[in-house]
Amino acid sequence: MSIQQYLVSQFKRPHGLLGELAGYTMSSRPSNIRRNQWTLELLDLQPGDHLLEVGFGPGLAIENASKLINDGLIIGIDHSNTMMLQASRRNKLGIQQGKINLYLGSVETLPVTGRLFNKIMSANVVQFWKDPVSTFKILRSLMVEGGMIATTYMPRHYGATSIDASNKADEIIKQLKLAGFTEYVLEELKMEPVSAISVLAKNV
Repeated sequence: MSIQQYLVSQFKRPHGLLGELAGYTMSSRPSNIRRNQWTLELLDLQPGDHLLEVGFGPGLAIENASKLINDGLIIGIDHSNTMMLQASRRNKLGIQQGKINLYLGSVETLPVTGRLFNKIMSANVVQFWKDPVSTFKILRSLMVEGGMIATTYMPRHYGATSIDASNKADEIIKQLKLAGFTEYVLEELKMEPVSAISVLAKNV
């Protein structure tokens, strides 16, 4: 593995000192902050919502969601122990109050059953899933009827363009269809140097 590949891998599964730095970057980079906030805005969070974030990273979106969800529940799943520690520190009060539950692992190991969530989000993690269709199927099985899922993506590779974001959106829509979702809305957030996209789908 080259040095560049190793650095990129830290954003897939942050660990060690470089993982700590990756988490700091994710929580402080303006485009990351705006992209996460935009995704929450698209979901139109309400006080009683039950929200799941897949790949919560340093816990920034969960922190912002907790300001809007007062009587519901926020659950996050991430496979990085380094991110678990950072997110737990950032959301210490919400965890103590029982409003936020964070789990270490993958969607396949999430310790919840039944159709619990009416809102699900992920931001720049879908590209790391080995089998997106299977993952979307699991997420759909955890959603109430009429629930909304937002899958946000912003290309980060060298030379990325907004066309890359658009092509990824087409992939995500196909994967959602194969997973059983039937209603879609594609949103675009104009940013520099490249746009972010979010595919919203309903479980109907």
